[in-house]
Amino acid sequence: MKKVLNLPCAGGGTYAVQPEKVIALGLNYREHIQESLSVKVRGFGTDEPPEPVLFPKLPSSIIGPHEAIRLPLILDDYSFEEERTDYEGELAIIIGRDGFDISPARAGEYIFGFTCANDVSQRNLQNGDRSGWFRGKSFDTFLPLGPRIVSSRDIPNPQDLEIVTRCNGRVVQRGSTAQMITPIAEIISFVSRNFTLREGDIILTGTPAGVGPLIHNDVIEVEIEGIGLLKNPVLDPRHN
Repeated sequence: MKKVLNLPCAGGGTYAVQPEKVIALGLNYREHIQESLSVKVRGFGTDEPPEPVLFPKLPSSIIGPHEAIRLPLILDDYSFEEERTDYEGELAIIIGRDGFDISPARAGEYIFGFTCANDVSQRNLQNGDRSGWFRGKSFDTFLPLGPRIVSSRDIPNPQDLEIVTRCNGRVVQRGSTAQMITPIAEIISFVSRNFTLREGDIILTGTPAGVGPLIHNDVIEVEIEGIGLLKNPVLDPRHN
């Protein structure tokens, strides 16, 4: 049976998160682009991309607050000199109705709400897979969402929200959605010109600088102004 994540809504009630698709943006913050050499992932560069960089995450990667991010057992099948699975704190958009070829001016009409997201990324496979970033981004538990959904009505300016990520209580990312290269309205428009957006679909808007590795027993938090704090432990099943 397909798992459904029920998240509380800021105005009351709950929302069943079960997207047809999850579309994410890479390289949407300039300072994150500048740290690309330390990330060491194929497809990263120091130049600003000429258009949004899109990639998918499987909906089956979604988990809720306080659920464990599980590092993949399949990593034991490789001999990576240094395994690296990273956190990436991001603002997530929940689409409220179907749309195709949406203009930036009307993009707000298609937003149901916003929540916090952690775009967990297995860097070794993201770098090595000839097919691209899909597998390294889509392992089970690699998309924590929450702690609640806040409607677009209650966030009058989603383009000016502070994003803070903490690992074991230490601030590792601090940025603002004001720093996005491609703003929210243009993101929705661009995605909708490539794929029909369906009610419930999720768009991840990119991460600020400061991404870094996760290890067993870490606790990672993503906090976004006006939305709340998403907290998840990290579990490496290879540790007894």
